[in-house]
Amino acid sequence: MMMIQALLRGGIPLLIMGGIAFILYTQGKNSDAKGTLLAALIAFFVAAASVIYHIDHWSLWKQSLVHFFIMLITVYPILLLSGWFTVGSVTDALKILLIFMFIGILLWSLSFLAVKIFSK
Repeated sequence: MMMIQALLRGGIPLLIMGGIAFILYTQGKNSDAKGTLLAALIAFFVAAASVIYHIDHWSLWKQSLVHFFIMLITVYPILLLSGWFTVGSVTDALKILLIFMFIGILLWSLSFLAVKIFSK
């Protein structure tokens, strides 16, 4: 059941954004199509992995750590291969990792606050 939820959560934005990427590609906007498709893949993995936060017998710490590692093995490589960043050295890859982690912590914190505020 959790796998179906993950596929639905990730698949819907992937299909929508993938469709937009296809339309952009058919219009000859290859760069925009590529960027949209890469964003769609990132959205897929982020949304699909969100089911982890519904495993009630896991602590928030464990849920967050597992989610981080899933993002690390899926989203981070997409960022490295996307062409959005210059990756000419290990130092560049580490800088991207730091940006990835900073944005991840920021988004996690904002989401945590939103849940705390709006679940009262």
